[in-house]
Amino acid sequence: MLKKLTILLAVASIAASNITLINAQERLSTPLFEYNAINHPVIGRKGMVASHNALSSEITAEIMRKGGNAIDAGAALGFALAVTLPRAGNIGGGGFMLVHVAKLNKTIAVDFREFAPAAAHKDMFFDEEGNVSNAEYRFTHKSSAVPGSVAGLAHIVEKYGTMTLAEVLEPAIRLARDGIIVTYDLAADLDRSERLRNNPAALKKFYKPDGSNYEVGELFKQPDLAWTLSEIAEHGVDAFYKGSVAKKIVADMEAHNGLITMADLAAYKVIEREPVRGTYRGYEIAASPAPSSGGTHVIQMLNILENFPLAEMGPGSSSALHITAEAMKLAYADRSKYLGDPDFIDIPTDALVDKGYAKSLAASISMDKATPSEEIAPGNLAIYESDETTHYSVMDSEGNMVGNTYTLMFSFGSGVVIEGTGILMNNNIGNFTLRPDIPDAFGLMGSEDNMIHPYRRPVSSMSPIIVSKDGKPFFMTGTPGGSKIISANMQMVLNVLEYGMNIADASVTPRIHHQWYPAELQVESGISPDTVSLLRQKGHTVVFSPGMGSLQSIMWQDGLFYGYSDPRRPGAKAVGVE
Repeated sequence: MLKKLTILLAVASIAASNITLINAQERLSTPLFEYNAINHPVIGRKGMVASHNALSSEITAEIMRKGGNAIDAGAALGFALAVTLPRAGNIGGGGFMLVHVAKLNKTIAVDFREFAPAAAHKDMFFDEEGNVSNAEYRFTHKSSAVPGSVAGLAHIVEKYGTMTLAEVLEPAIRLARDGIIVTYDLAADLDRSERLRNNPAALKKFYKPDGSNYEVGELFKQPDLAWTLSEIAEHGVDAFYKGSVAKKIVADMEAHNGLITMADLAAYKVIEREPVRGTYRGYEIAASPAPSSGGTHVIQMLNILENFPLAEMGPGSSSALHITAEAMKLAYADRSKYLGDPDFIDIPTDALVDKGYAKSLAASISMDKATPSEEIAPGNLAIYESDETTHYSVMDSEGNMVGNTYTLMFSFGSGVVIEGTGILMNNNIGNFTLRPDIPDAFGLMGSEDNMIHPYRRPVSSMSPIIVSKDGKPFFMTGTPGGSKIISANMQMVLNVLEYGMNIADASVTPRIHHQWYPAELQVESGISPDTVSLLRQKGHTVVFSPGMGSLQSIMWQDGLFYGYSDPRRPGAKAVGVE
């Protein structure tokens, strides 16, 4: 009787999701603007952009209308978001891009992650009693790693774009100089960010002369940031890493016990890496490699899940969600041990994404019982050896693609603005592991291989994803969300390739997240209460969580571009190019 009830509840859960279950292959050969979908993507004929800020998306589309390719547009968008979305868009942070260059038919992983300054060391945040000051670790000049965003955005323009760096920077300079209209989203961000008021330069930049808030509809100008962007446009990246801007950064660091020096800035380099690759149900997946952990573990989880008939179970069913959660736990356990900066350690990437290893992990999953986190340990790979972030996706009619996830780490980073520059600095030292027994700022466990070390890049969850069929890229996605980036990206790919959803339905479907520790399964509202009850019966400690990530996705199909901006964060918008 109990078994029969379980089946009935699972069927009810599938029905409650209101999503038509069809074969994924059939969905991907069907026009995406059919009327039986619940959510509908934006359509464009000559290109598409999806980002977390409507104004910046519009500007990016205009770059392509004027003849720039997706690479030019992607760089312009990165700079523009530093003006329009200051909580996450940045020139004082870093990240990872996937760039598909159509004329080369090649996908490149661009690593512009920040690295630790030369003076950084593993004990720098511990006092004599071995305690950690979280405020110093996260919210001071000392918490900033050497930024990579300017170098990364300039790199793709100069190597693969068709416009000059100055042309790409022009929209951002104009927005900073002439001002943007304060939106509800920006006004709310500034109103609740008390940390910005603790830094004199941030207080000056983000609030009125009397310290009061900017109101919705008012004009917000950023003259210092306009100066910085203009210096980069006129003098190139050297202005930021060796010249006028660099000098201001270092002077502010020296005045506030920061660590970044002129030598650190001059030493910064962008690294082109080979994407980590995998397959799922015959589709090819390319993602960012280490020091991003995201790509490796998205592929690892998909490899595990490929061993189960999830589509038959149905999206939102307790069985499918249970298996998905178990796969997450196994992958996040491996993340805690094996990931680090590949320029410093050997990472067993081939083993982690090995289909045989995934099959052995899949065999360990019980269909009826959640495995307690304390009974899961990082796998023995020897036999297989052979949270504020933003993402945007851009695609053009030639087939060029840019998927960029970059970050200041927390909302508004460290809360530190460099005097005279308008630059908000990252606090990405917080992505390093202080000790293997101390979780990072997002609650993730790490190993000694991710501890603070000069010029080391901290492990990240950021990872844009590109999916291809028969060698032709057609689908791109990515998201912010700290530790939830990996699980959100994986579920987006699963929703499209396994469950046959269009990218709009796939984006809005409620998500789950399990990162091994803490030992809890986080679920979004919208998952059936009956399903939650069944998950608890299987032994999951279920907790409800607010929106997980905010996917920015693009698909090319049948000569049209389809874009969708996840509604989990306000102000996001996909814009088609006509």
